[in-house]
Amino acid sequence: MVSGNSDSCQSAVCLIKCKIGVTARKLRSQLTETNRKSGWVQTAFTYRTEDLFLSNITEEIKKRRTFAIISHPDAGKTTLTEKFLLYGGAINTAGSVKGKANSKHAVSDWMEIEKERGISVTSSVLQFEYEGKCINILDTPGHEDFSEDTYRTLMAADCAVMVIDASKGVEPQTIKLFKVCVMRHIPIFTFINKMDREAKDTFDLLDDIEKVLGIETCPINWPIGCGKEFKGVYERASRNILRFEAVSTGGAKEAKETIISADDDNAADLIGEDFYENLMEEIELLDGAAADLDMDKVHQGKLSPVFFGSALTNFGVEPFLEHFLKMTNRPLARTSKGEEVDPVENGFSAFVFKIQANMNKNHRDRIAFMRICSGKFEANMEVKHVQSKKKMRLSQPQQIMAQERKIVEEAYAGDIIGVFDPGIFSIGDTVCLPKDDFEYEGIPTFAPEHFARVIQLDSMKRKQFVKGVEQIAQEGAIQIFQEHEAGFAEIIVGVVGTLQFDVLKYRLENEYNCEIRLEPLPYQAIRWIKDRNTDMNKLRGVSEVKKVKDMRGNPLLLFKNEWGIQFVLDRNEGLELVEFSKE
Repeated sequence: MVSGNSDSCQSAVCLIKCKIGVTARKLRSQLTETNRKSGWVQTAFTYRTEDLFLSNITEEIKKRRTFAIISHPDAGKTTLTEKFLLYGGAINTAGSVKGKANSKHAVSDWMEIEKERGISVTSSVLQFEYEGKCINILDTPGHEDFSEDTYRTLMAADCAVMVIDASKGVEPQTIKLFKVCVMRHIPIFTFINKMDREAKDTFDLLDDIEKVLGIETCPINWPIGCGKEFKGVYERASRNILRFEAVSTGGAKEAKETIISADDDNAADLIGEDFYENLMEEIELLDGAAADLDMDKVHQGKLSPVFFGSALTNFGVEPFLEHFLKMTNRPLARTSKGEEVDPVENGFSAFVFKIQANMNKNHRDRIAFMRICSGKFEANMEVKHVQSKKKMRLSQPQQIMAQERKIVEEAYAGDIIGVFDPGIFSIGDTVCLPKDDFEYEGIPTFAPEHFARVIQLDSMKRKQFVKGVEQIAQEGAIQIFQEHEAGFAEIIVGVVGTLQFDVLKYRLENEYNCEIRLEPLPYQAIRWIKDRNTDMNKLRGVSEVKKVKDMRGNPLLLFKNEWGIQFVLDRNEGLELVEFSKE
């Protein structure tokens, strides 16, 4: 394979062995120079030396797909997630979000309150392998009261799967989440669910997506009928018909799938003559009017591939998953201080996008979820916490399937890991190798819209109460404020949606054994004071305003209405107020 004398070959092998610590790029240039001097002929052996060192990391990163699933409540997002896990062999039976007392709950809904109410109130992280790809799913709360958690989770995803109810089309919460995806320019894939129920006209659904969301659509398959007359879907690329036939297996609704070519003489008999003729007409119209599949547009978030199916009956889910994996790319580069950090070319770095306390009731632990942005993570490796500039070792690294966990020795760019948090991490923090200086953009703190005073009913449990409120606040589910100059004598809680008050009360009672009473406060708007050294005692026109501090000691003002904000600004020259804080 290689021409040249044996001494040259041996010296080259020695060079390879002794230069393990040298980066592959440097080594390649050194070998090239050796080849030139010794008269080697350039061969496959010489130009693949980079792979000797980077191939494993590169291949592992290329396998990763990290995406979030977004939807309006009850569109079927969590059910779809369960079916993905089923195909990946991560679970044996898929759970139901709203099940009977003896039925299995969705894996991603692990909190007791989620099982009781049949809704997702916190995002969960799920990982499985399918057809050689390692898939990380970020399941998000659909309920708008928990949208802040969803916004943060979308920061950790490389693309999004948008689930739409076929009978309802685009709904308000979908629009909000879609805007976050557009802001980040991430690819969006659409799964139109519940085709086994009565649905809107298919062309109207696509028109709804394009007009309301402002994104082009390209149907990859096409539904045949809907509701009781749902016959299956037509795959446009292969011209195959996937026939839908509802069956019952042990009380669960499933679908029997039969594949036949649309050009087969028996295709019309299989789905019915009328349905076949209507399908052919619609496909002809679609081929002439629909946008072509342009993968550049897909990756820029300008074109959304659309799929149809029924997550509950498991129909159309696997074809969607297979298409999705072919269309998506490896983990995307992230920006640090205005420069892109390539996932493959750079060493380990990650940022914290979520903190969750008490996932393990027995240990009262606190887990920081990190999205690995570049390189390879190894257990017990030394890293730098950029915000505190402290070196540390990330203890108990775990990959987490909802509340089930597995200790990991290594992980790669695109993966989500959970590490034990001794209280040092905040949402948005960056960790990297000690020699590097990465710092990813912080995740904004959204302004709460509802406020309440928290009253502890048992003063003997003060310690548990303070710890509980602080830990839940650090997760980002609530924001807590102290009265100016009063410290923790009075705690005020701010939330984006009122349902978060119920979750706070539930968790304090069940996880920290603290009973509380919440007194609603009449404030509707909050503003941070830009100059944290401002003397709040000298502010004028604040008789109707509540002066508070956040957890970091930043001064804030709570207003009863928007008019009050302008009133205070008019009476305090030079005062600057901001709507949210990244600190």
